[in-house]
Amino acid sequence: MDRALIPTSDPDWTVREIGHDPLRENSRGARFAISNGFLGVRGTHAIHHGGRWVAKSRTLVAGLFDTPDEAQGIPVLVATPDWTHVRIMLQGKPLVHRPGDGSSQQRILDMRRGALLTESRWLNASAIGVRLQTLHLASLSQRAIALQLIQLEIEEGGVDVTLEASFERLDNGLLPERVEQDLGVWHAISSNRRLAIAAALSLRIDGRDVPATLCSPFHWSWTWRSRQGQIGCLERLVSVTRSDTTDAGPAGDARHALGIAQELGWSGVVAAHEAAWASRWRRSEVVVEGDAGAQQALRFALYHLNGAANPDDERVSIAARALTGDDYRGHVFWDTEIYLLPFYILTWPEAARALLMYRFHTLDGARAKAARMGWRGALYAWESADNGDETTPSHAIGPDRKVVEVKCGQQEQHISADVAYAVWQYWQGTGDDVFLCDVGAEILLETARFWSSRAQPEAAGRCHIRGVIGPDEYHESIDDNAFTNVMARWNIRRALDVAALLRARWPARWSNLSGRLCLHDDELEHWRSVATTITTGFDPETGLFEEFAGYFSLEEINLADYAGRSVPIDVVLGRERTQRSQVVKQADVVALLALLPDEFPGDSGVTNFGYYAPRCGHGSSLSRAVHGIVAARLGDTEAALDFFRETSAIDLADSHAAIEGGVHIAGLGGLWLIAVFGFAGLSLHGDYLSLDPKLPAAWQSLAITLEWRKRRLRIRIAQAVDSVEATLEAGEPMKLIVRGKELGLTCTETPVLSNG
Repeated sequence: MDRALIPTSDPDWTVREIGHDPLRENSRGARFAISNGFLGVRGTHAIHHGGRWVAKSRTLVAGLFDTPDEAQGIPVLVATPDWTHVRIMLQGKPLVHRPGDGSSQQRILDMRRGALLTESRWLNASAIGVRLQTLHLASLSQRAIALQLIQLEIEEGGVDVTLEASFERLDNGLLPERVEQDLGVWHAISSNRRLAIAAALSLRIDGRDVPATLCSPFHWSWTWRSRQGQIGCLERLVSVTRSDTTDAGPAGDARHALGIAQELGWSGVVAAHEAAWASRWRRSEVVVEGDAGAQQALRFALYHLNGAANPDDERVSIAARALTGDDYRGHVFWDTEIYLLPFYILTWPEAARALLMYRFHTLDGARAKAARMGWRGALYAWESADNGDETTPSHAIGPDRKVVEVKCGQQEQHISADVAYAVWQYWQGTGDDVFLCDVGAEILLETARFWSSRAQPEAAGRCHIRGVIGPDEYHESIDDNAFTNVMARWNIRRALDVAALLRARWPARWSNLSGRLCLHDDELEHWRSVATTITTGFDPETGLFEEFAGYFSLEEINLADYAGRSVPIDVVLGRERTQRSQVVKQADVVALLALLPDEFPGDSGVTNFGYYAPRCGHGSSLSRAVHGIVAARLGDTEAALDFFRETSAIDLADSHAAIEGGVHIAGLGGLWLIAVFGFAGLSLHGDYLSLDPKLPAAWQSLAITLEWRKRRLRIRIAQAVDSVEATLEAGEPMKLIVRGKELGLTCTETPVLSNG
């Protein structure tokens, strides 16, 4: 058996499925997906057995959008031809599915190596058997390349064997320009985007190359007569390229990428891919001792997070399901900036920068949206595809099967503050002044300009933001949502800080930027006034933020009375009653507490969490992670651990809803956030990091790896001795504050702070 076909032996590094459940096969395609930030390949079985129970593989290409339905005009992420398809015939009879066959199948996601492996035994109608081992990967070192290896052993000699390797779904909705034996080029119906795929296949039997018996465009077939103990190995390399303009030639790029891979050979492709994954793990590893389930959940989360980003492409971002499925049409939400960017900022700043450059490239679309709605500045699309235009559908089918109006595209405006928040966090975490001057400042200023025109002064000189949707999407067309208004105020204040910084440190840059934006001192003074007078809903007497104006007068519903329900609470109560109640869909004020804890004076953080957590129905996969971060920071580590486990169960436990539309990448980012910003208690400051660790009782230790301002830092928190060990592995000396005590870190020593 080739080493490449042997999975990692450590169970903490693998996700395994033994047996086969056809009803869950589409969900398995998401869970076992492989991705490199450009190509995403769902982890369904490549061997085609026939019958309706077979789930087809899908390959998604980042940024490959088309608008096939002109009536709706909504761009969707397009699936490419299925390059993994294989069919095996024994004595002229295909492999068939039989009851009980599934027990001989095993599917393994090798997270350490970023590879999907399978081991199986199949029979044809005459009970002739074949043993199969497969390997699939999307190269992390050469993102255009994907690899398939299939090793097969026919159990009997003297059997006529036919192996067919083909590409399915060549009519995938894209328009073909040319389809040759080993090269295809397609273009999108509604844009200049083009796709090219090149392929190279070979079959070796007992180590000798065997020429194909029949060939046609993207179809190869071999026929031979077996002998006992004979081993065949199919090797398939494919290269996939995307071009966004008519003058770019994706075919040449595909040929070139495939040529490089062929020079390496499949073993060289595997070696380079494994080395790239080893590097990513060194930079992002999180190790938990004492809780095997949490360790596997974090590894699963980091596997998908590391496979979702592409630092080499500034024109794409990470969709709500990454590249593991096409729910939400492959659109980008606030999920990326709030739930994913912190991971990339602190483990992969090159990827974080590229993701924020996507928001810069779509800034003109955000400006156009704000102008259409009568405001200044930049209002980002709630759902974004490739060019920044608003892509949220206007209507959808509700849980009761009725058509409902979707108002998020017009009213869920906190997205602009969310993007600004991510820009500031990136600069805080990296010190990338070039990004701030060239890109970040413009985003911060234009989003602040939007909020300063959006918040209107009314009676008593207070500014209000009316007619919005906050993170709690159960309540629409509301006024003065606390999350929106406080984030808007924060956005304006950070923009003013950046204006002052540029004026002082880079006056020529400020002069150029302010001149280009026609931004004058009188407008900045207006921004200060708005930030001072904006309504936040905070009551200093009770310490509570009112989620929005009138929220406290709504019906109180005890969600504990509905414990054990299997559907969202708005389905149980009905849409109208839910809107008239205090039931919250997902973290709203609690999300504000997670992002801007300094906005909660004294013990008001505890007060607000205690008030809103029982009112949350967690109707979004994003919600529990935010509650987990806050609970951990407030010292309720066992509640935080429950939120952690419930979040991990969304994609890893079969007791939850099917995930055939893709993994919940923001929820996976949330697991890392709970561990690092919750249990480790990390927070970012201008010139230092601080920690306030609070581990769950079951966790013996937690070790994290971080990158901060060109430094690499490894931290280990031990429960038994209540100690923090910090190692600066690379970079200039730095300051780390642990529970209020200062540690000076250098590369020559590893200080340990103990309270034991």
